[in-house]
Amino acid sequence: MRLVASLIIFLTCTTVQVLSQTEHQPGYCEFYEECGRNPTVGGTLIPPIVPCRNYSQARELTGEHYRKLQQVCPMLDKGVGNTFACCSIKQLSSLEMSLTLSKALLVRCPSCAENFAHLHCINTCSPNQSQTVKVTKVANVTHLGKTREAVVAYQAYISTTFADAAFQSCQNVRIPATGGFAIATMCGRYGAKLCTPQRWYDFQGDTGNGLAPLDIDFRLIKPGETEGVPKGMIPYNGRALKCNETTPSGGQACSCQDCKGSCPVFPPPQLPPGPFRLLGTDGFLVIAIILFCLLIFSFIFFLVVSYLVKMKNKQDEEKKKRKGKDQNCNNVSQRAIHPSEVTCADKNSMAAQAFLSSLFQKWGTFMATYPLMVLLVSAVVVAAFATGLMFMELTTDPVELWSAPNSRARQEKDFHDKHFGPFFRTNQLILTAPGRKGHIYDSLLFGPQNFSGLVSKELIIEMLHLQKKIQDIEFWSDDLNRTASLKDVCFAPLNPNNPALTDCAVNSLPQYFQNSLDNINAKVNMTELGETKEVDWRDHLIYCLNSPLSFKDITDLGLSCMADYGGPVFPFLAVGGYQGDEYTNAEAFILTFSLNNYPRTDVKYNVAMQWEKEFLKIVQDYQRNPTANFTFAYMAERSLEDEINRTTAEDIPIFMISYAVIFVYIAVALGEYSSWRRILVDSKFLVGLGGIMVVGCSVLASMGFYFWIGIPSSLVILQVVPFLVLAVGADNIFIFVLEYQRDVRQPGEKREQQIGRVLGNVAPSMLLCSLSESVCFFLGALSTMPAVKTFALYAALAVLMDFVLQMTAFVALLSLDARRQDKNRCELLCCVTVKTQKPDKPNEGFLLPLMRNYYAPVLLNRYMRFIVMLVFLFMFSASLYLMFNVTVGLDQELAMPKGSYMLDYFQYLYKYLEVGVPVYFVTKRGFNFATVEGMNGVCSSVGCDQYSMIQKIQYAANHPELSYIGIPANSWVDDFIDWLNPGSRCCRLYSFGPNAGKFCSADKSPLLCGRKCMAIPADGVLRPTVEEFNRFLPNFLANRPDLQCPKGGLGAYDTAVVRDDSGEIIGETSQKSQSKRFSQRETLYMAALLSVHTASRFMAYHTPLTNSQEFTAALLRARELAAKITEGMRKIEGTSPDFEVFPYTVTNVFYEQYLTIVPEGLFNISLCLLPTFIVCCLLLGLDLRSGLLNLITIIMIIVDTVGVMTLWGIHYNAVALINLVTAVGISVEFVSHMTRSFALSTKPTHVERAKEATANMGSAVFAGVAMTNLPGILVLAFAKAQLIQIFFFRLNLVITLLGLAHGLIFLPVALSYFGPGVNKAVLLQIQQAQAKTCQRLELTSRDNMSYEDNERKSEPHSNATKAAVYTNGPPQSMKHEQEEVKNDRF
Repeated sequence: MRLVASLIIFLTCTTVQVLSQTEHQPGYCEFYEECGRNPTVGGTLIPPIVPCRNYSQARELTGEHYRKLQQVCPMLDKGVGNTFACCSIKQLSSLEMSLTLSKALLVRCPSCAENFAHLHCINTCSPNQSQTVKVTKVANVTHLGKTREAVVAYQAYISTTFADAAFQSCQNVRIPATGGFAIATMCGRYGAKLCTPQRWYDFQGDTGNGLAPLDIDFRLIKPGETEGVPKGMIPYNGRALKCNETTPSGGQACSCQDCKGSCPVFPPPQLPPGPFRLLGTDGFLVIAIILFCLLIFSFIFFLVVSYLVKMKNKQDEEKKKRKGKDQNCNNVSQRAIHPSEVTCADKNSMAAQAFLSSLFQKWGTFMATYPLMVLLVSAVVVAAFATGLMFMELTTDPVELWSAPNSRARQEKDFHDKHFGPFFRTNQLILTAPGRKGHIYDSLLFGPQNFSGLVSKELIIEMLHLQKKIQDIEFWSDDLNRTASLKDVCFAPLNPNNPALTDCAVNSLPQYFQNSLDNINAKVNMTELGETKEVDWRDHLIYCLNSPLSFKDITDLGLSCMADYGGPVFPFLAVGGYQGDEYTNAEAFILTFSLNNYPRTDVKYNVAMQWEKEFLKIVQDYQRNPTANFTFAYMAERSLEDEINRTTAEDIPIFMISYAVIFVYIAVALGEYSSWRRILVDSKFLVGLGGIMVVGCSVLASMGFYFWIGIPSSLVILQVVPFLVLAVGADNIFIFVLEYQRDVRQPGEKREQQIGRVLGNVAPSMLLCSLSESVCFFLGALSTMPAVKTFALYAALAVLMDFVLQMTAFVALLSLDARRQDKNRCELLCCVTVKTQKPDKPNEGFLLPLMRNYYAPVLLNRYMRFIVMLVFLFMFSASLYLMFNVTVGLDQELAMPKGSYMLDYFQYLYKYLEVGVPVYFVTKRGFNFATVEGMNGVCSSVGCDQYSMIQKIQYAANHPELSYIGIPANSWVDDFIDWLNPGSRCCRLYSFGPNAGKFCSADKSPLLCGRKCMAIPADGVLRPTVEEFNRFLPNFLANRPDLQCPKGGLGAYDTAVVRDDSGEIIGETSQKSQSKRFSQRETLYMAALLSVHTASRFMAYHTPLTNSQEFTAALLRARELAAKITEGMRKIEGTSPDFEVFPYTVTNVFYEQYLTIVPEGLFNISLCLLPTFIVCCLLLGLDLRSGLLNLITIIMIIVDTVGVMTLWGIHYNAVALINLVTAVGISVEFVSHMTRSFALSTKPTHVERAKEATANMGSAVFAGVAMTNLPGILVLAFAKAQLIQIFFFRLNLVITLLGLAHGLIFLPVALSYFGPGVNKAVLLQIQQAQAKTCQRLELTSRDNMSYEDNERKSEPHSNATKAAVYTNGPPQSMKHEQEEVKNDRF
């Protein structure tokens, strides 16, 4: 591109060496007419034709000569008969050709192009040439046998006023294909950043640029300054147009993208909303403090009111007390319950409990009576479900796992991939060489330049060898049934149909040398401004890094900057770790191999995967090579999936150990250990194993069922669901088994009947938890996230199946084990019996007495209860504040195991890459690009709308810190218009012959192609008609860019514009069909059939994005920008009302979930909480207070969990949401059993009922939930996968500990304050039963029966009778007996 710019500079300014007698006076010329080639210049791209030295008067122009001047230099036109000039018609023709070349870069800004032409018209044709030009060197030139004196160097005196204004009008003109500035290619070594008017003109007048025919020494003179100005010389001080002005010839003002003065005045961009603040501090903190104070005040107010009410009720109750009798008919004071006091809710509650207990008692008795048949039927049912495992399908594609098919990002991805092809597969190395010393290279052309220790010939060559070794990969492919190589799967933008190895897109620094060792080693002596020096690879590299689109550098090496596959290598894709544009001071090389991204069903997909496998082998072997000079990181497209699968396989033993630890604990904890002689008899190894098998079978049945109906699973489900079901199942097992162990078989009662009676006592509680959890998870399946939805479905059915199997198979197993234990047979050695008999006393273990005698009394002490409420209310308020500060997202490196090479790659990526991922702004159906209004609504050059699509993207790119747009979008519309420019050689037509009238490419001779595709517009704003648009667009897209026509669209835009043949937006087109279509577009007849309705995309780049929060913010900002673009383009006439522009980035499908995951999570968790309240209320007989306390405690557990997540650095994402949904299920286990136990207790006071529930049920919950989960969770701390360590070890540990704390500390205290009252229907029933019992006892006492006989007769009575409530507590004589013979505390 720089060479093109130099070509622009070819000016036929002809001035002669000043003779001593030359006078600088108006109306005189210094040179006139063309003399021939410059003998002092060689190796130029165009013939260096120089003017003849001719000091003479200016000539009057007439006829064709005058018309030519009007066309080329209209600013010199003074009218017919009054126009004089110092240039011949030949000079004007040469000047026209030179100025035409500039329009390839500057035509976007007519005033800039006008100012550029203005200066060189003055130098070449001004009638007062001798006053602005001083000839400094002449040479004899022989042409056609005639020797004449020719001008080969001159000085041009220009006022800084004109020079500065002309420079400023061109300073911001952009090149759409690169997003860079045109001035960068026209300022030599300095580029756009360091370019000044003097440097700009110096480069134009330097024959060393390969295009200038003679040396011009531009002297910029400040107004009024005379020093250094020869006598008679007047520096030219004409008026230069501003870029926001129209030109005299009718050219419009430059666009905003090319001219800041044309930009509308915008208010400062709105900053993102700051943090929520109240009273000058964090608003959420203030709210949390206020909430805590309100809760404490409310609690204290409740205590005061409760105390006053209690005192009043106490006085009333003293009056209502009557004398009653206890079970032994001793006189006691007791609150009498009148039938009218029993409410409907009390009756419903008692009826519900009676119904469920009776139902489960009969069911349990039946299951225990026929255990073998039950086990057989259960095994058959499980086997039937499990056969679905034959159709097992695991979802490993992250897109399918985390992005819903109907989500916006997924639909946008499908649209993009369908019409433009999927984003190519990236295989990349980032290479560094730390510790190497850099140097300063004093370049002849570019001055002193810093070169880092990395940027050395030695390392570039070593990198080239590695690159070629990778390019030469060959392997046998079973899918292709032949040897495959890179060319079979590579992305080849310029030759996609039949690529050779050199057509494959490989982006690397050696590509600036076309991967040639000869080019790297090339060196030549070169003279610049009288100084001769050696130029080598460093000069070429400096030039190419700043002008990557150039086909030839400005050194005498004459090398191209384009890659061997024909495309450019932009510096931000070749090097990294640099500041500003100091590319040679980079700290990293970037080597990227791009492959086509095939669907997984395509055979080429397997070939690409196999190539990447070989790629990884070579790279890993090179990394182990001790002679390698690079320290580097690498990745293949398959690496993420490979590493996730690898770590999953490696962590399977960890999960197995975790399950084994849980199994050992269950087997040991379930045992009864009254004597060491009966250890093998009283152990519950087989029961524990059976419980684990029940859990496993429920999971297998759930998986099998869903595989049957075609719902795939995932690795997350395989890891989480067994843990969840094990927590639920183990809790129920412990409650059932411990209740059986603590129960005493009644006289005349069979073992099966006892098991049924015990099941009747505990099964309603098990049903309450299991049904709540199952309904919770089924409702969770309403989630839109596939992973969460699938997990919820699998978990719901697994929990339900677990309950069913516990009510069937596990009851049968316990029956068989009880039969063995009753016969004193050893476990595992059933033929061996022991003589030591089982004690008659029920086995309470050590946990129940500990909690009854110590823990519960201490916890429910008057002062401790108050402290507990304060602490937990503070925890809730603090966690609520922390919840608003939890980090949302999941950084992709967390999916990698510790020690993975991908972690190094991510570290290098964030450290060294200076640009982010590409973002495409994709247009859908309904916009007509072919109309003038349509083009103006998109483009960014002269004549375009100020608020066009590209302009809006440019505005956003001006504030990258807010928009996350780092490099503005390139525009095929702008480049297509430039390609049509009649001043360039890009679009021409054959003048004669069989192809007359057809498109003629730029490489054809001008003699064959004399016709232009379009005429020069009168107003300078070039716009094709609809017919011309449809005719020439295919030629533009199929035109390969080269030196003659750098605007060709092949490679850059051929896949960015897709249309069908029917006049509507594209149907289905693959990359192959697109490439085939583009090659056929050479024919005009096919082009005439194409529609003007086009689907298109415009590529920009994000700023470097380093974490999920930045990716999410970038997605949100891009969508906001696209919405504004859509709104503006819909206003253009002819645009469909459903037309849409959307942003597409390959990462959008992964990060879109974080835009909605907070409301999505609240919705899912709320759905899960709903059944815990409803089911609890229903199964407890519409006990709203119990249901509400249940709900509040679970909410507190969830809120506190999220708060601890913030403190422990656990981010909130889909994996965390799955665990939070699981937390609801586990919390139900911690809470619901306790709530039900309290609600059914008949103790006289809330505190006593809370103590009873804590001792009896708390011990079972602690042993069954907490102690089952904790050992298995602790083992997960040794997993290699960071996901498992964070979201399974840390988060599950938090959930378990918080559930334990709330279930066994907060809930008993809360129940003691706010729990429901005793069911009066139950109390009435107890009193009535007590009265009948006492009457029978009084009748028997008349027969002189002893008190002991009376006591024995009272023992067979129902458990409900034994649980009679006494106002002053049971007599001391009964306390010990009641504690030993407790059967039902529910």
